[in-house]
Amino acid sequence: MNRYDVIVAGGGSAGLMACVSAARHGASVLLLDKGNKLGRKLGISGGGRCNVTNAKETDDLIAHIPGNGRFLYSAFQHFNNRDIMSFFEGLGIALKEEDNGRMFPVSDKAASVVGALIQEVKRLGVEIKTDSPIEEVLYEDGRTAGVRLKSGHIYRAPSVIVATGGKSVPHTGSTGDGYPWAEAAGHTITELYPTEVPIVSHEKWIQSKELQGLSLRDVELSVWNPKGKKVIGHRGDMIFTHFGVSGPIALRCSQFLRQVKNKFHTPDVEMAIDLFPDLDVSSLDQLLRDKLASEPKKAIRNVLKGQIPDRLLPLLFDKSQLDGDATYAHLPKQQWGDFVACLKQFRFRAVGTKSIEEAFVTGGGVNLKEINPKTMESKLMPGLFFCGEVLDIHGYTGGYNITAAFSTGYTAGMHAACYH
Repeated sequence: MNRYDVIVAGGGSAGLMACVSAARHGASVLLLDKGNKLGRKLGISGGGRCNVTNAKETDDLIAHIPGNGRFLYSAFQHFNNRDIMSFFEGLGIALKEEDNGRMFPVSDKAASVVGALIQEVKRLGVEIKTDSPIEEVLYEDGRTAGVRLKSGHIYRAPSVIVATGGKSVPHTGSTGDGYPWAEAAGHTITELYPTEVPIVSHEKWIQSKELQGLSLRDVELSVWNPKGKKVIGHRGDMIFTHFGVSGPIALRCSQFLRQVKNKFHTPDVEMAIDLFPDLDVSSLDQLLRDKLASEPKKAIRNVLKGQIPDRLLPLLFDKSQLDGDATYAHLPKQQWGDFVACLKQFRFRAVGTKSIEEAFVTGGGVNLKEINPKTMESKLMPGLFFCGEVLDIHGYTGGYNITAAFSTGYTAGMHAACYH
């Protein structure tokens, strides 16, 4: 069979959900994927446990999708995070809620989620062709007509859904294939850049690797512009690496680092770590003084070991020019004040981020001004639909990007099926 109602290009989160939606709405569907395995990125998401969505309320959910999240309000009318939970539970995948609303399968296995989704696609009669790279989407008489494979084979359909992903995590098949197809239909692609990506710093103590592997729990990491204004701050966990900083809050700050660099044309950007985000400077000062006063004859470095990570202390003493061997009785006022200030704002400069290939999520993509938010259909080419990471939408890690992919995929499939 060479003729279908809907062709879906890409077998990831968005593409698989688009297949389910289109088939449930009565369309004959062909799924084409260039790889030999479907759902590869979904299978490694959430550390291999698959964070299928997030349980937050809609407005809060949107707030965690800083890259054009408001565009999703219409798609959420059709298929939101609650619908995603119901969908998977309906397939026999029991879910559990963890910290910050993250929803995982009770099995803690991404393979169970991917398997259930693929099984549903097959149950609905979707024809699946893997190892089938697409050369181009065909446009005839001002509308979508089908696709041509690199093998030369042509499949025809009045609706084509592009669900090929972005350019991040390329080993899963996301290599930006959909962008030229969109451009051929007259679409513009906004600048592509890495988001949810580790941050690079050239500070001497980074290059010396003295903090490499040190994890900080429940701290705040912030990005500052050259005018001394705090642009963003995220609270949670982070880790020092041989090239800079990584971990959840570093990933979340990465896109704002890029924004400051671009806006102010600066080679590096100031960042700060607040090691005690629940305390103001005065309260922290008093807490630590009380601790020192309880052991007045001990060197302050030994008293503070339980309060501050051991490996960080020498650097903090150096930055504030405080002698770690001093005792409480001989505490120099200026240096102690600088030390406490440093605990609240451990400042360093970041030069950028790792590459888009090393990012978890791609920023930029098909310009949303050219997409109907209610249907995911192109405003420029009838019958052409987009969903998932190929669009200029990106969220934080924590189930937000997968939610956007499932929601836009379902919406695209539902409306693409209308053409049959």
